[in-house]
Amino acid sequence: MRLQRTLAATALLAALPSLAACQGDPAPPAGRAGASPSPSVARPSAGGSIIEAQQYVRQFTSCEDLSGEPDDPRLPTSEFTRVGQWSVTQRGVCSDRPAHGELVFYVASDMKEFQERYKQKVMDAIKGGDGASGLNSRVFVGKGYVVTPTQTKSALALARSDLRILTCNPTFAVPKGYKKEKALVEGCVLSDFVGSSDGSGSPNLETPQDPGGEKPGQPAQGSLGLAHAGSIAELRKLVQYSVDCSHFSTDPGTVAIRSIDYAPVVDGNPLDWGVNGRALCGEPGGAQRAHDLNWLDIVGDMKRLQTKAKAAQLADLKDDGALRHTASLLLVGDGVAVESNNPSVRFGLYQAQFLYLNCTPGFSAPAGYRLERSQVEGCVLTNYEPEHPVEGGR
Repeated sequence: MRLQRTLAATALLAALPSLAACQGDPAPPAGRAGASPSPSVARPSAGGSIIEAQQYVRQFTSCEDLSGEPDDPRLPTSEFTRVGQWSVTQRGVCSDRPAHGELVFYVASDMKEFQERYKQKVMDAIKGGDGASGLNSRVFVGKGYVVTPTQTKSALALARSDLRILTCNPTFAVPKGYKKEKALVEGCVLSDFVGSSDGSGSPNLETPQDPGGEKPGQPAQGSLGLAHAGSIAELRKLVQYSVDCSHFSTDPGTVAIRSIDYAPVVDGNPLDWGVNGRALCGEPGGAQRAHDLNWLDIVGDMKRLQTKAKAAQLADLKDDGALRHTASLLLVGDGVAVESNNPSVRFGLYQAQFLYLNCTPGFSAPAGYRLERSQVEGCVLTNYEPEHPVEGGR
């Protein structure tokens, strides 16, 4: 059986387009993995062949068992794009076994069209609520082809090559010390910085900017967009994929519940906080311990809510510089807010365009995270949580 698979793979590779010589664009020698190409360096060419693209990337990382079969099980189950779309004429996949991942190749007849279509994919996702779409891009661009590794380890290896990562999220800024080049479409950038929400990507040694100043990719005024709902019912529907509201109540007595495990931000009369409507999602307790508590707010006076939330947050930080483990964080939108002490819930809410009111003195966010002005001095709105960078940055 192994011999049959080997013969089949050999036949498949023989059927792929033959190698073409690169006119004035030779592949770099095998020993140049640590070289730093100049900004004007030409992208490595595949000569119209996946095999030639494989030969180039194998100078930097493993790429074995190349296949062009459209139903190869190693291909991602969620389509990035396919032959016949985005000017793609060939698609293939190989394995980077040391990294326990795959490399997916796309040969494109029109690289500008490919980049335009990728940008549109990112922007559509952002409009759909995924504000972090494309921040940790793995789209490595060559001359006439693209490589998308599935593992960060493979991406770090390819970042040492002359391939460049295409990023089209408007909040992304290339950290200092990394190469930055123009893409073929406005609003995108090429770089050798590998972003990763779990900290395993390229080291970001840049000193974060002052939250009060202008941040590249962020609006000088206003917002990139925040979640909005006109009623508690709309808000419940908006957060349904992040917050478990199978147990739901607007009863004032139930909503005012506090438990040993869950502390809401709004304390006392919600009207004093600028909150006009309030609901509780989760089991408030009784025969069993309370669990999965999250509060939903319709906000009539956002400045008042943020002012009182700032005072409460600073009071909590005063003793030891850290928030209580049970303390909920206030995530705000446009006229709405959600209070949650569950990092996984907050991660989902960041994708829905909610931002966390952070009033920690000296706080700043790394490049790639959202950072916007709040309605009170000394606070910012962000999707970055230092204690939970994975939840905050994806």
